[in-house]
Amino acid sequence: MKKRMQRLCIYPKDVQRITGRSERYSRNLIRKIMLTLKKQEHQFVSVQEFCQFTGLEYEKVKEFITD
Repeated sequence: MKKRMQRLCIYPKDVQRITGRSERYSRNLIRKIMLTLKKQEHQFVSVQEFCQFTGLEYEKVKEFITD
């Protein structure tokens, strides 16, 4: 059986599924995380960073991440 690959980065659509909020809110939240972590425009926000910022458990969040 093949092991299912997990993504490292999180996208606004994932944040929408997790929070139940709008796409605009999701984009703004990712932007806020990027600013807080002093990331550059071309860098991604990882699922781990998202979990640390929001205080959500990684195991619960990864259930909502779809490929």
